[in-house]
Amino acid sequence: MKTKLLAAVVLGLSVLSFNIAMAHGDNKPKHGGVVATASDLHFELVGTPTGALIYIDDHGKPMAPTGMSGKLTVLNGAEKSEATLAVAGDRLEAKGVKLAPGAKVVAALTTPAKKAITVRFTVK
Repeated sequence: MKTKLLAAVVLGLSVLSFNIAMAHGDNKPKHGGVVATASDLHFELVGTPTGALIYIDDHGKPMAPTGMSGKLTVLNGAEKSEATLAVAGDRLEAKGVKLAPGAKVVAALTTPAKKAITVRFTVK
């Protein structure tokens, strides 16, 4: 009896965790970058020839970063660079940083409601 009850609980938790994961949308990049999750939002970091872009999705729907601000810190081995993140249409933009494969990137964001969000990426 205990074995059946334990199996039912494990199966129930597995289904619940799958449903919770699916409720927050997928974690696939839409713009060719790398995706990380923080504060129930998906952030996609995309390198450009002049810097980096961050796109935000809220449960699978694009979210405009209106009123957000922040700083992007890039660690390429022993080399560290920083840039201000500014709203650029439907995304945040940082100019003057390079995203090399293997680089560690931290985006320190502030929402219009003054909530701090830290997002960590590893460039592929």
